[in-house]
Amino acid sequence: MTIMKILKPGMYTTIQDIGRYNHQKSGMSVSGAMDQFSLRVANILVGNIDSEACLETMLFGLKIKFEGDALIAVTGGDLMPMINNKAIEMWCGVKVFDGDELSFGTVKNGCRSYIAIEHGIDVPEVMGSRSTYVKGKVGGFEGRMLKAGDEINIGSLDENNFKSIKKLPIELIPSYSKDNIVRVVMGPQDDYFTKDGINTFLDCAYEVTNEADRMGYRLSGTKISHKHGADIISDGITMGSVQVPGDGAPIIMMADRQTTGGYTKIATIITPDINIVGQLKPGDSIRFKLITIEEAHRVYRKYMNDFDFIRDILEEFESSSINGKRLKVRVNGKEYEVVVEEII
Repeated sequence: MTIMKILKPGMYTTIQDIGRYNHQKSGMSVSGAMDQFSLRVANILVGNIDSEACLETMLFGLKIKFEGDALIAVTGGDLMPMINNKAIEMWCGVKVFDGDELSFGTVKNGCRSYIAIEHGIDVPEVMGSRSTYVKGKVGGFEGRMLKAGDEINIGSLDENNFKSIKKLPIELIPSYSKDNIVRVVMGPQDDYFTKDGINTFLDCAYEVTNEADRMGYRLSGTKISHKHGADIISDGITMGSVQVPGDGAPIIMMADRQTTGGYTKIATIITPDINIVGQLKPGDSIRFKLITIEEAHRVYRKYMNDFDFIRDILEEFESSSINGKRLKVRVNGKEYEVVVEEII
């Protein structure tokens, strides 16, 4: 059995999956990964189902010792991952051996990294999810952030059955910037804002403040004006809702958001672009781009289909007898390059 022992917990490390749904009516936060694209792809790279629990860590400092062999993948923001103080590639499978130490330096780009382990993480499901909701002390490892000395079991007691290492084609790896554009659909309370207020929201750049965590990101910039005030009868909040309280400063609601709120929501960030927001850190800037609900649906369908597309590409090359070479595949008229190496 393989165990991950936490030597240093980093700034904020938790166990997350895609979230705890169907309990918002009881006031339970969804939680889950802040960047679900990175979590899902990390799982694909080690042969897990997309929704398996991973470690989510941010900015710097995490250090793990492996007691037993494992196949892992590190995705998301570049926190300079190393094994035994030697840099490793991201967005690909990496084999670790008994006694190896995985550590992270200082953030190079993005904000959060995801560590997937073949067979997943052996912690109990709570309300159908292994995600950690720290404020509610629910899920994950004892309902809290990880700390030095914690020992986490890998999900399966069977021997590792991985046969090859997969690397995501470079064309599919996201890049992270300090200046970002995210797409939104207006509403549900955009009619509570003046025309100037809506123009301000769509035309001006905003900066992520130090008040940014898994619950939400408070932004600074030009104030957004309401018609008659910011308060509404409390209604539901989804991930990516952009609340604007009375001070006119927008707040993007994120994974650990409350389930309802009484401030006007001017717009909602579309699902694929929430992953961009999950990689922002204080000082990064963001602009909002308006799209139609029909376009948002098209983008979402492509986004969800991309996970099957990525899995199909990698599985095709896993079955190849060619080892250690860069292989090319043409899908939908576009050529991709994949590296597959046999594990010895």
